[in-house]
Amino acid sequence: MPSLPETAPGRRPAIPWPVNIGTVAGMTGISAKMVRHYESLALLPPITRTDNGYRQYSEADVHTLRFIKRSRDLGFSMAEIAELVALWQNRSRASASVKRIAQQHVDELALRIEAMQAMQRSLLKLLHHCHGDERPECPILDDLARQQHDTCSPAG
Repeated sequence: MPSLPETAPGRRPAIPWPVNIGTVAGMTGISAKMVRHYESLALLPPITRTDNGYRQYSEADVHTLRFIKRSRDLGFSMAEIAELVALWQNRSRASASVKRIAQQHVDELALRIEAMQAMQRSLLKLLHHCHGDERPECPILDDLARQQHDTCSPAG
């Protein structure tokens, strides 16, 4: 990453905007490949380019990328992030729209957590029944190999 201008101790260095994609990657923790991907999904406004085609990102672009990264860290889908970015940029938005997206995501997370906890309980039960010794019998493999009658019914 290119070095930034020196400033007084305790002060942030002045950033010479616009910056290139490598600098943006370093500032946001998002790889250059993902920055280009987000750009291709139109999560960023059209990026200006130099005469030789290099992307030039503004401070607002970096702020948007940080917003996207935080949204991804919270597990929002790309479609949800696109909607959240649009709402974030729309100062006349209704917060109810944002809350609806967040609540829907929380509900989906609760279902996934419940499913994962059920998987964990099943695996713990199988582990408890497995001797883990030199014998070939293995209830874990037996369970994995067992056909589920309701999922493998013949087409009729």
